[in-house]
Amino acid sequence: MKFKASKTDLLNLKYIERFPLIDDRGYLERIFCSDEFKEWGDYKISQINQTFTKKRGCLRGLHFQYPPNSEMKYVICLSGSVFDVVVDLRLGSESFGKWTAMELSGDIHNGLLIPQGFAHGFQTLEDNVLMLYLHSCPYSPNSEGGLNSMDPDLDINWPLPIESRSKRDKHLPFLKNIEGIAL
Repeated sequence: MKFKASKTDLLNLKYIERFPLIDDRGYLERIFCSDEFKEWGDYKISQINQTFTKKRGCLRGLHFQYPPNSEMKYVICLSGSVFDVVVDLRLGSESFGKWTAMELSGDIHNGLLIPQGFAHGFQTLEDNVLMLYLHSCPYSPNSEGGLNSMDPDLDINWPLPIESRSKRDKHLPFLKNIEGIAL
């Protein structure tokens, strides 16, 4: 078994564990396999991105794409660790406006398989964090959306003092000003 998917607090959001093959040289790790992931949905990969964040306490997100470019994301931490947050923005969902969080770490070999209709962001828990994103749709500037990570209605319990956020992220709307995502 190369992967194991577990349910989370939010419907259709999957916590993914990876199982590297380890020997005295190090390890070989499968990051993604469409044959193995197909039991959790039809996840084609159209774009792969990575982020590098230098400082502990930095906040990125919460980002998403509106239809017709709504996307599935498979998010993993390759190096370092993050407090990873996902917010359900699907119209009609029982968990609309609810969030869940977990630690992703290069040492733990885990990730999140995030379906369409969710916002995603993270806070770095250490310096020099490398994240990898596999997207089901190419980035579309006309479809980009975001949710303010400091929204008092979300009341996300960020584990560290916020060291920095992008100018764009600081001006993202609050949940009460977002219509939600109809899929």
